[in-house]
Amino acid sequence: MSDRVPAPQPPIFNLQAYSPAEIKEAVEKVGVKKANLPFLASFMLAIIGGGSVGFGALYYTIVASDAELSFATVRIVGGLVFSLGLALVLVGGAELFTGNNLIVMAWASGKVSTGTMLRNWTIVYFGNLVGSLGLIVLVFFSHHLDMNDGAIELSILKTAAGKIRPDMVTLFFKGILCNILVCAGVWLAYAGRSVTDKIVAVILPVSAFIAAGFEHCVANMYFLPLAWLLIQSGHAPANFDASPITMSGIIHNLVPVTLGNIVGGAGFVGAVYWAIYRAAFGASYPDEK
Repeated sequence: MSDRVPAPQPPIFNLQAYSPAEIKEAVEKVGVKKANLPFLASFMLAIIGGGSVGFGALYYTIVASDAELSFATVRIVGGLVFSLGLALVLVGGAELFTGNNLIVMAWASGKVSTGTMLRNWTIVYFGNLVGSLGLIVLVFFSHHLDMNDGAIELSILKTAAGKIRPDMVTLFFKGILCNILVCAGVWLAYAGRSVTDKIVAVILPVSAFIAAGFEHCVANMYFLPLAWLLIQSGHAPANFDASPITMSGIIHNLVPVTLGNIVGGAGFVGAVYWAIYRAAFGASYPDEK
């Protein structure tokens, strides 16, 4: 009998995307892990998530500050570069409130309690806010906003004012539409088997919500407080109407947008896919391979 040890076999690479039914199972498993993370881990990862989305917003503002670009070019190219934020979150493993609305799938299957889910959403929401505010401080003192002869600074102010002016009902529905696309991007990313797959998957849904002018609460945690800080520090041009950009104006935006994001992500994406792949098919999913 030979004592030769068999040579190790090379790994088998599978380039086929995961099926929607497999995505649903993965989202539930990840949702359970996210919901049960210790406070400090969730909060620190949420800080990173807020900063990551803030970097996407910063990148978008550079494009938006170029007055020579057409409306459609600004919206589409700005949306493409904003995708950096969700790519950093998904590949780097940070926590993002809007994406974590998909924990509702684990909740619907009885794997996560209502209290545990809401605890996660609360921790991550305020962690995202801290991360966004931290990035704002760094950006403000870096004088990044002085680029392009102050056009970036003016772009931040115009963006913030435009986000505050709509009524709360409009902002609520913009929030719904935004997180339908964001959570659809997260859902598509779960289909991928590589970093490239995940990044490519998020680009079109994320760029679409930016191009369409929908509202993302975590992105607004960067735009709105930064604009407020610019006004308080006397950086707003004399001919700019800064009246909408107040603390009450920020709340006027964030409350309906946050609620809309929850409805869009948890309701229109999480609950719908759960109903299809859990309630409709039970444990026996159709073979899609």
